[in-house]
Amino acid sequence: MLHPKVPTMPAPTGQVTPPAVIEPTTITPSAPAPMPTAVPASTRPTIQLTSGGLITLVVGGTTVVLVLGAVLVSLLLAVAITAGSTAITALVIRSLMNSDTKRR
Repeated sequence: MLHPKVPTMPAPTGQVTPPAVIEPTTITPSAPAPMPTAVPASTRPTIQLTSGGLITLVVGGTTVVLVLGAVLVSLLLAVAITAGSTAITALVIRSLMNSDTKRR
């Protein structure tokens, strides 16, 4: 019951073909092809911005910069507020501990 069974590979079905024999070919040197004199024009389409597309691009870029700036400033403000409150809390705790020590 606890002995694992290793699966056996099933027998292949259908026709089994023997491996093909590859015959070596001879390499004959040929004359090098002449270099073309004219450079073919690029087939890539060029980007043509209209005035509306340019305005959209500028407004979109400005929006992204402003949103990222607002997020980064708010994160910096959150860190500054946390650091300030931690510093004030440390001062209060130190003051309470020092005043308790002076009374004894």
